[in-house]
Amino acid sequence: MPIKFYAPEWGNTLPFPMFCQRVKAAGYDGIEMALPLEADARQAIVDTLREHDLEFIGQYWQSFERDLDEHGRNYEKYLRNLVEAQPLFINCQTGKDYFSFDQNKQLFDIATRISTETGVRITHETHRGKALFAAHIAQNYLTQLPDLRICLDISHWCNVHESLLDDQTDAVNLAIAHTDHIHSRVGHPEGPQVNDPRAPEWATTLSTHLAWWDRIVQTHTAAGTQLTVTTEFGPATYMPVMPYTQLPIGNQWEINVFMMNLLKERYAKLVF
Repeated sequence: MPIKFYAPEWGNTLPFPMFCQRVKAAGYDGIEMALPLEADARQAIVDTLREHDLEFIGQYWQSFERDLDEHGRNYEKYLRNLVEAQPLFINCQTGKDYFSFDQNKQLFDIATRISTETGVRITHETHRGKALFAAHIAQNYLTQLPDLRICLDISHWCNVHESLLDDQTDAVNLAIAHTDHIHSRVGHPEGPQVNDPRAPEWATTLSTHLAWWDRIVQTHTAAGTQLTVTTEFGPATYMPVMPYTQLPIGNQWEINVFMMNLLKERYAKLVF
């Protein structure tokens, strides 16, 4: 089954219809993004996506509240708002790194209930500051909650553990087995995003990420299940910037399109 590729709305500065035109022309299948809570504004985005024949992955990232009850109420509000737009699925930056296992489990349970009620799949992203912020922490959740499905943004773990995870093999293996969606950003021991994955100094780091993604592709190919990828290199200041001018040292759009084309070419030819 062909892999589907999505552009991040994060970092876009164009009017949304122009952005959709650009995304479609580049060869993406759709866009991953959050949606406004106001119904008319939400529907306008959905209509524009449909006009450009682009699929939509809902994104939740607004996990700010320290109080668990308030956090849970807002979590459900945002998820149900995304459900109204009939996304392909929802990708969530669920929970907080300082919540306990049981507190974050309450949030995972909310997502499971909403998914069961509505039929909309929900993945949970491995992201700094969130429930699945570190490899060994995610390993504990995935062991105790075996039905949890994730978006693997492994760049965060490289940063959190200050390594390319050579000493986290068991946790990485388990995460790969639970992955339905990839954020194909390349991280490194000192940050969640290399300045330019095309640069030769990052060749080993890129190859390490490709090897992880190869295994996820292999798993989904064997199962005949749909794998999705969002090329999620971010804008400044995720993108390193020059001092004083604060100008980004790379072009976010060009790098993301490069990553999409690299992976399309790689997996069109790769035989497992």
